[in-house]
Amino acid sequence: MTPFAELLLWPFIAGLVLTAIHAWFGLHVLARGVVFVDLSLAQIAALGLTVAILAGHAVQSAAGYWYALAFALGGAVLFAVTRACERRIQQEAVIGIVYAVSASLGVIALDRAPQGAEHIKQLLIGSILTVTPEEVTSLAILYACVGLVHVAFRRALVQVSFAPEQAAAAGRRVFIWDVIFYSSFAVVVTSSVRIAGVLLVFAYLIVPAALAGLITGSLRLRLLLAWVLGAALTAVGLYASWGWDLPTGPAIVTAFGAATAIVGAAYALKTLRMRRLGQLFLALTAAVGLMLVAFPKMDQPWLEALETAAPPVQTVFLTQFERGTRSDALASIERANEELARLSTLDEDVRWGRKEMEPEKLERMRQYIAGRSEISAGEMLVLRHLRDQARERQRLLLGLPLLLIGAAGVYLLSRGRLGKTGRVAASQPAPTHLK
Repeated sequence: MTPFAELLLWPFIAGLVLTAIHAWFGLHVLARGVVFVDLSLAQIAALGLTVAILAGHAVQSAAGYWYALAFALGGAVLFAVTRACERRIQQEAVIGIVYAVSASLGVIALDRAPQGAEHIKQLLIGSILTVTPEEVTSLAILYACVGLVHVAFRRALVQVSFAPEQAAAAGRRVFIWDVIFYSSFAVVVTSSVRIAGVLLVFAYLIVPAALAGLITGSLRLRLLLAWVLGAALTAVGLYASWGWDLPTGPAIVTAFGAATAIVGAAYALKTLRMRRLGQLFLALTAAVGLMLVAFPKMDQPWLEALETAAPPVQTVFLTQFERGTRSDALASIERANEELARLSTLDEDVRWGRKEMEPEKLERMRQYIAGRSEISAGEMLVLRHLRDQARERQRLLLGLPLLLIGAAGVYLLSRGRLGKTGRVAASQPAPTHLK
């Protein structure tokens, strides 16, 4: 087995297990309109875990899990109760309040605990990369039990989530079914957060279900598509984590976010007309031109990206002397980076005992590295000053034309739209009572 497969096999299987159960709950959560209930329940469970830590229990201990589960079940009952009072106060408001209060209490409690910041980080991003086969197996068995409960009572649970008024009219006890739903959800969230963290669990819950909802309206097809999307995006996130040496959990969350952006953009392009797309593009052109004219020294990401791809976009606005200074600064930075990389590698070899060096020489080398870094910082200041000089000239020669072209284009397209609307209105016959 290759190192890639050996390291990421069980994290990938864990992602499949998380996708299987969270995609189903995600469809219910979106139908109920309580998107952030997962974050709120996870934060309540984290508060319970914090209490366990203060009581002297380890984070991964059985006692810590039962503390977290007890708090999460209490939150589940609370959310089931508040749904019955939704006419007076929206359930989403209650969820937000509970989240904020639980998070604040957790921070206050962890402030008294050793390594409190590390515990908060653990709760947010989890440790899916270090998940063991035993943990994945236990999780799969637990989720299978929860899934069997939902399969056995799927008609009632689906009706209460997707058509609560019809469920009440049919004589179903909505409160009881809400307690069953939120309690089972609390069990799933508490168990998932232990290995995946709050952010990754939220991504598994919402993103696949939401993207599937954009593509199809059938509940069964949405569930199948959510499973496929969750598995594929987990693989993409793990591969990115391996290839670019990124934290695994955040890399998977970013993959989910990128997929959301791509699908959302494609859906917008599908629904918008060409005229509307043209107006949006021209409005964006006018906006970036206005920002360059009004605030030339502010960061302009689009222009910086353009200058990186095509350096003449900046150098054409510099004098010959400034271009020479810029070239010298870039060459100095490149030499400094190469030298720093070589010395840093040597320093690391000495630290790990792969090479030997006298203590005096080692200290002088480290002082040189620190000094060279300061020199590089000075060269960066020179480049920033030259960039500001170019921006002052670009504001009129580049920003102003973009502003005028974008504004004129939006005006002309809007005028054409208004003219067309007016002609259509004029061609319609007047109402009978006005004749």
